[in-house]
Amino acid sequence: MFTGLVEEVGKVKSIEKSGSLLKVECEKVIEDAREGDSIAVNGVCLTVIEIGKNFLSFDVSPETLRRSNLSKLKAGSAVNLERALKVGDRLGGHILQGHVDTVVRVVGIRREKGGFYRFTFELPYNFRTLVVEKGSIGIDGISLTVAEVKGNTFSVAVIPHTYENTNLKERKVGDRVNVEFDIIGKYVKAMVEAWR
Repeated sequence: MFTGLVEEVGKVKSIEKSGSLLKVECEKVIEDAREGDSIAVNGVCLTVIEIGKNFLSFDVSPETLRRSNLSKLKAGSAVNLERALKVGDRLGGHILQGHVDTVVRVVGIRREKGGFYRFTFELPYNFRTLVVEKGSIGIDGISLTVAEVKGNTFSVAVIPHTYENTNLKERKVGDRVNVEFDIIGKYVKAMVEAWR
């Protein structure tokens, strides 16, 4: 389980075997890492299989490659990293499992006064009931608040700290990001659909 508070932006060191072995350069999340630990990489829960000098290695399954933007990474790509939540830690963002629901396109980036940004993303029709204004959403592992839902898009307001300390500052219109919808909303939707 994760909170969506990115601890570090790492860099992809290498991708081998058609994307199934991912090595990420990092400094902070490696401090207490052990083989078998869970680390969120762009919001995807991956298991550490090797610890090297300033890097962690992860196996990436074909299912994960299909469901996330990890298949688009290349050496040098910036990735958001977060260690799993410890029992008793503050839950500053919202509950994220590291199970990406879909990948969506960035359709707008607007700089606002004071260094704030408004990011707008496509909203696939089959997920429209899982996005609500002022609700939580995970974008590439970042806990964000939905500012607006309009037609087939939704937008989030990004504070300067989040922009500067995540890979959002490298995003461009047309880029694809991982999305994890709020787990509570997913359960409510499943229960309502079963009740119908």
